[in-house]
Amino acid sequence: MRILVATDAWKPQVNGVVRSLESVARALRELGAEIEFLTPQGFATVPCPSYGEIRLALASRRMVAKRFEGAAIDHIHIATEGPIGFAARRYCLRVKRPFTTCYHTRFPEYIAARTKIPEAITYALLRRFHNAGAGVMVSTASIADDLNKHGFQRLMYWSRGVDHRQFTPAKAATFDLPRPVFLYAGRLAPEKNIEAFLELDLPGSKVVVGDGPSRRALQANCPQAHFLGTKTGDALAVQYASADVFVFPSRTDTFGMVLIEALASGLPVAALPVPGPLDVLGTSGAGVLDFDLRAACLAALDIPRDKARAHALTFSWANSARQFLDNVVLAKSISPLSVAASPGLSG
Repeated sequence: MRILVATDAWKPQVNGVVRSLESVARALRELGAEIEFLTPQGFATVPCPSYGEIRLALASRRMVAKRFEGAAIDHIHIATEGPIGFAARRYCLRVKRPFTTCYHTRFPEYIAARTKIPEAITYALLRRFHNAGAGVMVSTASIADDLNKHGFQRLMYWSRGVDHRQFTPAKAATFDLPRPVFLYAGRLAPEKNIEAFLELDLPGSKVVVGDGPSRRALQANCPQAHFLGTKTGDALAVQYASADVFVFPSRTDTFGMVLIEALASGLPVAALPVPGPLDVLGTSGAGVLDFDLRAACLAALDIPRDKARAHALTFSWANSARQFLDNVVLAKSISPLSVAASPGLSG
C-alpha cells in the first residue's frame, strides 16, 4: 500500500508531531507500506504569526493537486490543519476521494491561551475540517471522548510508540548539578504551562530542554533554572536518563511523546491528572499525577527507575504502525458519497 501523508509540521521543526510521523513511517515501511510525505519543503514559506520558528507553506489547492495527480497513491492522510492540510483536504473533496486526518494538537486551547478567540469558534472550524474525512485518528481515549462531545465523527484510535533502543537508562551520564534534577523537555510556549514547574519550591536543580517563543521570558523570570536549548536524538536521550524526575506541567497535550521517551529512559514522571498524562500513565505507578505539582515531583523521587522503563515497554512503534494501517483500511471502505455528504469548508 502506498500512503501519502500531507503535513505542515516537518523538519527543521522539533516537536512530537514530527517525531511521531518520522517514527511511524519507519515502522510502516517495515510492514511493507510505502510512505511519502507532502511537506513545506519545496514551497515558499512565511513565518507563523507569534511563532516565527514555524514556517507556513504558501500551498494552493492547484499546487498540491499537481503533487497528487498522476501518482499511484492508495490513500491520503492529512496530519495537520495548516495550509498544506487545507489544500490537500480541498483536493480530496473536489475529486471525492476519502482521506483520514489526525488530531495531534489541541488548537482551541492553545489559541485561547495566546489570544482572546473563544475555544468554541476554533472547535467549530476544526470540527468541519475533520468531519469531512473518512476518519480522524486520536491518540487517547480521553481525547476521543472530548472530541465526541464537541461533535467530531468517525474517531479512530491511533496510539504512539517509543524507540526503546534510543531512549534507555543505559545512556545516563553525570549532571554537574545539585541533585535531585527535575527535568522538563519540550516546546517552550505559553500553552505548555512551564511556569507552573519553574515556580515550584523544589530541592536540587531544574533543567529545561527545548526552545520556543517563551524561552526569553522564562529564562528571565527563573534565572536559577538551567536552560540547555534544543536537544535531539542521543543528546536528548542522555538528558532523560541522567535526570531524577520528568516534570510535565501541560494541561492541553493530546498525548505527550516526551512522557514515554522519559519513561523509556527510566525517568519517573510528575504531571497533572489531565488528559494525556492520565491516558499514558494510567494506573501503572510509573509516575505521580497530582494537581499539587510540587507534591507529585517529590513523590516521584521514590519511584524505581525500572518501573518507569517497564511501562514504556508497553508502547512500540510497531503496534502504532499496525493501528494506523488498520485505520486506513477501514477508511478506504467508506463510500466517497458518504464522505462528500459530511459538512465541509468550501473552496
